[in-house]
Amino acid sequence: MAFIDYYKILGVSKTASVKEIKAAYRKLARKYHPDLNPDNKEAEIKFKEINEAYQVLSVPENRNKYDKYGKDWKQGEEYEKAQYQRQQQSQHGFAQQGFSGQEYSDFFESMFGGKRSSYRQAHYPKFKGQDYHAELHLDLKDVYTTHKRVLTVNDNNIRLTIPAGVENGQVIKIKGKGGQGLNGGPNGDLYIKFIIINRTQFKRDGNNLYLNVYLNLYTSLLGGEIMVDTFDGKVKLKIAPETQNETKVKLKGKGFPVYKKEGEFGDLIITYLIKIPTNLSEKEKELFKELQKIG
Repeated sequence: MAFIDYYKILGVSKTASVKEIKAAYRKLARKYHPDLNPDNKEAEIKFKEINEAYQVLSVPENRNKYDKYGKDWKQGEEYEKAQYQRQQQSQHGFAQQGFSGQEYSDFFESMFGGKRSSYRQAHYPKFKGQDYHAELHLDLKDVYTTHKRVLTVNDNNIRLTIPAGVENGQVIKIKGKGGQGLNGGPNGDLYIKFIIINRTQFKRDGNNLYLNVYLNLYTSLLGGEIMVDTFDGKVKLKIAPETQNETKVKLKGKGFPVYKKEGEFGDLIITYLIKIPTNLSEKEKELFKELQKIG
């Protein structure tokens, strides 16, 4: 059979360290792993070649024998075959079951026993599964209270509790809900980005809410009482006489919930805007003229 250059398969030099060989293997194994290349026969064959090369070059004894015999490896290997198989069975416990698909090279088969070989997943580096990223679009009213949702990611339904106070653009991580790990590695994580749509009259800034309230000229001059909307209902406010345009008042605790701090709220900041009357009657005009003279 033709000589197989395992160093070339892994893309490393003959002086490469075990660390460099492992790094090269991990990179190529992830690229050609059958789970990431379904129904790709070329990737499957490449993956087997990569694993074959790694199993030889990552074990010092195997690597020394490979380096020693070179293209004449077969004669040298036959000489030490019996002893090597006993060592491998006790040290590594390689299974003797057939590996589906194309057979490995004769060198690899004779080194590890059997016409076809399979390896325990424990001998391959473990890879964390792919992280998933998703967006969840919600109305501002939706995140005013803590509630539960079912999110479908890759045809899997994931139940999650959305805490009150989540902000627009905020990202949360759900551990282990990403892609399945490879070779017994941990699952990836799921990252959810919240897109909060505000269809209310309130402006949100952190935990505080802001609201413009229009006052007619008479109430701003003489004072009175008005009903004002908050996020969870209406409140009655007293207007002081001679209230100026853009006067601000703070309603403590009437803002937005503080994220993951139950019972804590920001403030509601109200700005009074004076609305100038229009379409005045003749009598109203006369009265304003009288006030103008007095002023």
